[in-house]
Amino acid sequence: MTTAQMLLMTGLYLAAFVVVAYLTRAKLWRIAGACAGGAVFGVIALLAVALGEAQGWWRIPKSNASYFQFLFWLGFAVSVSPVYLITWRVARRFGSRGLVVCTLVSAIIGPPRDYTFAAVFPEWIVFSPGIAPILAVATVYALLIVVGHGVMRLVAGPSDRL
Repeated sequence: MTTAQMLLMTGLYLAAFVVVAYLTRAKLWRIAGACAGGAVFGVIALLAVALGEAQGWWRIPKSNASYFQFLFWLGFAVSVSPVYLITWRVARRFGSRGLVVCTLVSAIIGPPRDYTFAAVFPEWIVFSPGIAPILAVATVYALLIVVGHGVMRLVAGPSDRL
């Protein structure tokens, strides 16, 4: 993935974040919580990428530029932040059952999403054959909801609080 592609994707996800924040009528603390959740999940995603590469589950071509890891983290952090504004609304409406459903749905649709991206953009990621990479991706997507929403709740407070 080139620097320009990473910046373009991050910019598009930032625009999505602004739209979702507007549509969910997010206040400052909720926006801060979503950004904090994204920042923490960005670190987890970088660790997951490193673990998956060490295990041979996938390979992500990386630039040798000194700022690549920062851009990679920023891309992860910005891309998941809109999700936390949505999960906050789901938790407000449906409680913990809604979050469990969101976690399961995320784990189910995550691997096909990533494998589709890998098929369309093989220069971004290449998956190894077998079930292990699929289960690893599903686990990362489940962590996306659990960890990020948990951090958001720590910053913004529970969803039933006005």
